[in-house]
Amino acid sequence: MQRTLLLVDDEPNIISSLKRLFYRNGYQILTAPAAAAAFEMLAQHEVGVILSDFRMPGMTGIEFLHIVKERYPDTVRIILSGFSDIALVTDAINRGAVYKFLAKPWEDDLLLANVEEAFMRYEMRQENVRLANELSKANALLRELNVELQKRVLVSTNEATKNRYLLELAQHVLETLPVGVLGVDGEGMVVVVNQAARRIFHQQLALTRLPEMGEMADQAVPEPLLGVVGNRSVTLSGRNGNVTLQCWKTPLLHEEHVRGDLLVFVPTGEAAG
Repeated sequence: MQRTLLLVDDEPNIISSLKRLFYRNGYQILTAPAAAAAFEMLAQHEVGVILSDFRMPGMTGIEFLHIVKERYPDTVRIILSGFSDIALVTDAINRGAVYKFLAKPWEDDLLLANVEEAFMRYEMRQENVRLANELSKANALLRELNVELQKRVLVSTNEATKNRYLLELAQHVLETLPVGVLGVDGEGMVVVVNQAARRIFHQQLALTRLPEMGEMADQAVPEPLLGVVGNRSVTLSGRNGNVTLQCWKTPLLHEEHVRGDLLVFVPTGEAAG
């Protein structure tokens, strides 16, 4: 970052001495003989530090720096003046218009060190402003993302609620069907079994072990049922003699791919048509 220093003094020899001193340190030097010209410089350049004389024509250095404080609050303001003005300068320092008072005649090393410190102060303020702006942008983006996330969560929640409702409804329909339903996947595991199927297995076929989802079908389902092909009748031994079941077997599909078999069955005495 280019460091720009504005020197304000109505004495040309003072300006010349200061310019020679600061040019050696790589500063961009602007000069003005009075407040009016200084304001023109400030309107055209980004000035980090102002080094102003106290006694100038038209407006004192303190009056000038009070206005600078209002218009360019980040610019660091230094008064370079005689000891006779110290009371007024101290008051200006206390009120925040002036950052520091340096006396004439000055010591080069001390003046250079104070101006260096003033630029570091200015650059720290600028960095804080930059970071604050970045934080503000990041917070704004975070708020936007949070709003978008809330929208997506709401959509997902509504979708999940709808899917849960449809699943519960399908489960209710399955459980209230008057026919037995048994689903077996390609690995032979029971994946669907409704209440009607359990009732037929228990009450009419007198099975002591009823098929449950997650277990292997050949451990609890009579083999003739598992071997049914298409639409046919199967006769099994039951509690009160033989029981004939009318069976319908169809492929069990998942995402348009066959994943096993779906068997629907009902005792012939209960079959419709």
